[in-house]
Amino acid sequence: MHTAVRRVACSRWLSLCELSWSGWRAADSGRTLSTSARRSTVMPAWVIDKYGSDNSVFRFTQNASFPIIHYPNEVIVKVHAAGLNPIDINMRGGYGAATLAMKRDPLSIKKAGSEFPLILGRDLSGEIMECGLDVSYFKPGDEVWAAVPPWKQGSLAEFVVVSANEVSHKPKSLSHVDAASIPYVAATAWSALVNTGGLNKDNCAKKRILILGGSGGVGTFATQMIKSWGGHVTVTCSQNAEQLVRSVGADDVVDYTSGPVETKLQALEKFDLILDNIGGETESWALGLLKPWCGAKYVTLVTPFLRNTDQLGIADGMMQTGVTIATKAIKHLTKGVHYRWGFFAPSGPALDDISEMVDAGKIRAVVEETFSFAQVPQAFEKLEKGHARGKTVVTVTREQKE
Repeated sequence: MHTAVRRVACSRWLSLCELSWSGWRAADSGRTLSTSARRSTVMPAWVIDKYGSDNSVFRFTQNASFPIIHYPNEVIVKVHAAGLNPIDINMRGGYGAATLAMKRDPLSIKKAGSEFPLILGRDLSGEIMECGLDVSYFKPGDEVWAAVPPWKQGSLAEFVVVSANEVSHKPKSLSHVDAASIPYVAATAWSALVNTGGLNKDNCAKKRILILGGSGGVGTFATQMIKSWGGHVTVTCSQNAEQLVRSVGADDVVDYTSGPVETKLQALEKFDLILDNIGGETESWALGLLKPWCGAKYVTLVTPFLRNTDQLGIADGMMQTGVTIATKAIKHLTKGVHYRWGFFAPSGPALDDISEMVDAGKIRAVVEETFSFAQVPQAFEKLEKGHARGKTVVTVTREQKE
C-alpha cells in the first residue's frame, strides 16, 4: 500500500476489547452520522473521573459524549476491538498529566481537570463511520486499525475520533481482535528502530540488534520486524518467556534470572543497535556492548521526560530533560556510540507498511488472553500482573449482545 496516495490535510501519537455494539443503543437525538440515519449524542464507554492507583476509579457509562469531528482531516471510527497497554495503567494514575494537558490545551484556556471523564485504551480495530471533508484515502465502511495518541480520548468506547493520518487499513488476514493487539506497540517499535535508530528493510540485513526486555509487546514486535528485514536479534527475558521470544524469531536468548545478564552479554559479539525496554541501571553497562566508532546506537524507551514535567512543571521539566539528554549524548559520543531516546509516535503510513508485513506473514499477532467488555477492570488487573512479569500483551474481547 503506497502511503503517498494519502490525501489528508495534516500529518499523522494488551488486553483487547472486541466491541460488538448491537446491544448498546445511544440516545436518538443530536448528531447525524453520514453512514446512518441514526442520530446520537451519547455512547457507552469506560471512563475515569479522577486519577487513581487502582481500578476503583473506573466507571461504566452509557452516556459518554459522542465524538465530534473538529478538523477536516479527522475520521470517526466504530470500535470493534480495543487494546490496553502499560501506558494505560500509568495514565490511570496520572502519569504524564501535565504534558498531556498542555498538548490538549496549549493556551491553558480550560480549567484543571477538563480531561475528565477520561477514556483510556490506545489500540483499536474497527470501521470508518464518518470522514472529514479533506479525507479521501478512507471511506465509510473501511476496516481500519490505529494507535490513539494518549492526549486524545481512547478506544474503550463505542466510537473514537482520530486523525486520518493516524489510521491505516486493517490487515486483511487478521480479525479485529488480533489486529487490535498490534498498533501501539508497532508504532512505538517503528518510531524507536526506524525514526530514531535508523534501521529499515534496506540496511538491516546482517546487523546485530540487542533487545533488552524482549518478551513484552514492543520487544516481540521489534523482534519480528528486525527478522523480516534480515537482522540478527538477541533478546533478554526470563526463562519462562524464552519459548515466546524464540517463536517470534529471536536468534539468541539470554535469561536474566540465572545470573548477571551483563556478564553473559559481554561474552557475545558486540551489537549495532540496542533497544532498551528496561531502563534504570541498565544504562551503566549496556552501552559498552555496542560496536564503537561504527555508528552504533543505543535507543531507550524508558526516559524521564514525562516524570520531569509531572514533578517540576512544563518549563522546568523540559529544561531538566534537555540537560539530561544532552549530557548523556555527549558523554557517550566521546566513546564512539550514539545515545538516543525513543518515543511512541502515531503514524498511519507506518501502519500501512506494517499491514503489508502482516498480510505477507512476516508479522503475527501475539494475543495472551481475552476478556469481555464488561470485564475491562479485570483486564487492567491482568495487565498489571503481567506487566510485573515483563509481559504486556493482554487482550479483551467483548461478546456480542443482542
